[in-house]
Amino acid sequence: MANRGSAGLRMRAIQFAWWMLLCAAAQAQIRLPTLPGAPLQTLTSTWNQADAGIQNQLNDLRHEEIRRLVMANRRTIEMDPNGDPIVRREIIALFVTEEALTKALARGFSVDRAQPIAWANSRLLVLNPPARESTSQALTELRAADSSGVYDYNHLFNHSGAVEPPSLLPGAATPPPPPVPSARPTRRIGLLDTGVDLTHPAFSGSSVQTWGCGGALLPNAHGTAVASLLVAHAPADLYAADVYCGTPTGGAADAIVAALEWLLEERVAVINISLVGPENRLLEQIIERLIERGHVIVAAVGNDGPAAPPLYPAAYAKVVGVTAVDAKQRVLLEAERGPQVMFAAPGADIRAADLGHRYSTVRGTSFAAPTVAALLAGTVSSPDPDVAQAAIELLAKQAVHLGAPGKDLTYGFGLVGVDIH
Repeated sequence: MANRGSAGLRMRAIQFAWWMLLCAAAQAQIRLPTLPGAPLQTLTSTWNQADAGIQNQLNDLRHEEIRRLVMANRRTIEMDPNGDPIVRREIIALFVTEEALTKALARGFSVDRAQPIAWANSRLLVLNPPARESTSQALTELRAADSSGVYDYNHLFNHSGAVEPPSLLPGAATPPPPPVPSARPTRRIGLLDTGVDLTHPAFSGSSVQTWGCGGALLPNAHGTAVASLLVAHAPADLYAADVYCGTPTGGAADAIVAALEWLLEERVAVINISLVGPENRLLEQIIERLIERGHVIVAAVGNDGPAAPPLYPAAYAKVVGVTAVDAKQRVLLEAERGPQVMFAAPGADIRAADLGHRYSTVRGTSFAAPTVAALLAGTVSSPDPDVAQAAIELLAKQAVHLGAPGKDLTYGFGLVGVDIH
């Protein structure tokens, strides 16, 4: 699901929306009321017609990307009832008792694969429905038959930003490439993304451990860019999990869970997830338990527009959701808004490592999240609930308020990391 073509398509739509704003003489940055607990559906009342047009452009683009993905991969991908992409005829399950599994097998379900979740004393099961049932029918049946288990679709998650040549971005700055850390890494930081090009000079001074794809290294522009920003912002050993492996069904929920299991075993305290997707019950359970054990999950809030429904994992409780600002410290017009936003960080007009040993300009909330993750990793060296909470609270006190005092729906607690660029 992560490919440069779709990222380029999304970026061109964002650029068109940007110019439409200018032509309409509308404000590029929309200031929303400071209502931390407000439901997102009330936000649209603060916009004008031009703003609504931008939201429609982003929504249309997202739906078109999903439609094209499904059309090109009908044998492996379908849509759930909400229109979100899922792995065809797969249901993921957790906390399933042997009794419940036996009954499911008797009804015609089969176990496609399983992986242990040792710290949860459970297994992640990937189940295939009976031939006579659709995926949605099978999920409804499993949930009705077993209230103690956790079942959901095997949703696909996508990245939350684009890597583009500087000339394609209006007014993009061209600062020097991210610096290579000079200090010896003293802490660990995790990354769930696409593959990283470890031969890039940006990683010459870093220790990087990789996971996924059977040990194969399959570099991708997005993962390489995010990883380069992580190591540039803080001296740390990087633990990079490739949950895509270059396949159409890359970024599936079961792969994300497996990668989180690896990071937990390695005691990686701070984990950056610059991926977005729909709400998924099983992934929520896993992330909730990781946070309870003292891990910090930092996630991009997404680029589907100010009025779009919340994207996950950023919108899960206690996840550190990050939005992006440009070089003038204005929130990106495509960035999502809402109570899930905890911090803002630079996410446009910056350069990051690209494939082919190049550096390219990046834009999106994907590239703001690494700044926040690196700052928190400087304080949280190992999983600890109290230390993690104290680090987040300290960062909130240090943030520069760009909106109203306190936490608002646009910038969260405020802007951090401005001294890095």
